[in-house]
Amino acid sequence: MGSKIVSDANAFVKFLKLCQDGNKENCTYMDDISVLLVEKEELLHDIIGGNQPIFVCEKAQPKCEPEATETTDDTSVVEETLFKVEQDLGPQPLSVMKASQLLSWYTMAQNPNMPQVEAPGTLHPLWVRCDKSDPCATAWLGVETVYSGNKTSGVKLYTVSCKGPTGDETSFTKLDELKQEHEKRHHASTVATKGYAQYNLFCSLKEESMIFESQSSVIASLTWNNVEKVLECPPLSSKASLNIKVSVGDMRSPLYQTYKEMEFLLALAEGLRTGETEWLEPMETQSAVDLTRALIEELENVGQGAPGHTAKTSEKQKAKTDAIAAFSSMVIARGDLDFTEQLWEKMRKSVTSYQDITECLRIVVKAVKLGKIKPWIHKDSNSTLSKLILQSYQQQIDAMPLTGLTPANMLLELGLDKIRKDFINYLVGKELTTLNYLRYYLDTEVDLQEQVMRVRKLHHLLEILGTCSTFLSLPHDRLFLFTQSCLQYYKTSNYDEDHVFQLQIKPALISYFYEKEQPFSWAMEVSSGQGSKEVKTALYLSDKPLVDHISFDLDVPLDESVNGESEKMFYYRTMVSCSLISFT
Repeated sequence: MGSKIVSDANAFVKFLKLCQDGNKENCTYMDDISVLLVEKEELLHDIIGGNQPIFVCEKAQPKCEPEATETTDDTSVVEETLFKVEQDLGPQPLSVMKASQLLSWYTMAQNPNMPQVEAPGTLHPLWVRCDKSDPCATAWLGVETVYSGNKTSGVKLYTVSCKGPTGDETSFTKLDELKQEHEKRHHASTVATKGYAQYNLFCSLKEESMIFESQSSVIASLTWNNVEKVLECPPLSSKASLNIKVSVGDMRSPLYQTYKEMEFLLALAEGLRTGETEWLEPMETQSAVDLTRALIEELENVGQGAPGHTAKTSEKQKAKTDAIAAFSSMVIARGDLDFTEQLWEKMRKSVTSYQDITECLRIVVKAVKLGKIKPWIHKDSNSTLSKLILQSYQQQIDAMPLTGLTPANMLLELGLDKIRKDFINYLVGKELTTLNYLRYYLDTEVDLQEQVMRVRKLHHLLEILGTCSTFLSLPHDRLFLFTQSCLQYYKTSNYDEDHVFQLQIKPALISYFYEKEQPFSWAMEVSSGQGSKEVKTALYLSDKPLVDHISFDLDVPLDESVNGESEKMFYYRTMVSCSLISFT
């Protein structure tokens, strides 16, 4: 073997080892190759399983040198432009020939039968971006070491080739062709097949010729054995899971009114935290002060006591709740709002300044102190105003100076009290959890800002349950387990609308949604061998390219966009093949 080849191989693997040991995320080799150390591989879009770190090689970004021009005092604009040009290039591939050379160096170093190349010890797998310049349209080449115990026994070489989107199903690789390709490489006597499919159950809704995009999504992922044909519908024996991501504020949500209530609560809390409040547009035409006075007068008219008034209010609220229930299977509204909760409802829809809050609460406190009203309050109410009203029952009222931020904090307490009861009413009333499981979210000993954050987490959980119960109509046992999982997650995690919650489910419960739909991602896999010697050949069909560093020729009619309004699905085609090279 030529001394230059050995020297080049030694230099390359030594460089990889230095990057690995130094945990360097981005290094440049020989000025023209970037070597990235990727902790969790997202570049390959789950084409290759596992989450171990890998090396990714690609063409190094060109260094843009400014041409010699007349000097200027301000070069920042030029430098910024050059920087943007560099950044906008995106990842650049190497030639297939260069990629093959890098893989051969890596393989030589792992081969114990080639002592002239220094073995570097354990190395992460190596993947190289390719430019599709060969007849197979190769987009990635990869290699990983295979071990037998602690000894290196071989390597697996991967080839990823891809083609642009097409709706012509006759151009897709057939199952028999995939099997033949696999058997040709591996001479396997028996092979196993496995299918994968993903459906977007909840993405957008067409109404009155308009498409309302949603940031929420419910992805059904299914896997099954014994594939029979390309793009077959997953059988009911499949393993299925739902990947659920819900963003609050969707006008179609059964909890939209709760979202509006939370929106005011969050705006008030943010104002108290930062000192700058962005008041929402009032939902009532009457002023907050007028609405508060009307509520006080209504209580006075029923004769000091609240029982009759409360009963009427409860009946009115219950009628309203029943009416809402006719349109939604998920109702948060309660029919037993006490005085402070009614006050919160009126104030959140009409308050536009701290002065409004102060004046409204001054009216209420004065009426309570003078004994004009003795409203009914929930016994477990925790707000400052509730405690003041309870004291009035015994004519022992503490001084209540409504100065500074005190009124705003009091209003925030009213909102937290009311919304917590709404959420308890639904979650416990529907037997989805218990008060004990909700203890973390109901803790009033932590500061107000933390209480707001915990209630916000509960609201997000309820939005997710709203999707599962009203859109998917999942049974109670699935909702119960899912609720516990979400509650446990948010005990230790920050609020995150981008988090994807996962729920294992029987395909029969969701087959109605996907059996007549086209998957946005579908794959079949042919495999043979076991353990470290298992090899696979796979075909992926996807509505988006699985490779981000090359462009595609679009095999799509001019009058149709890729997966736009056309009912026909256009798929990018990605083939992954694997070769096992044994050193023994």
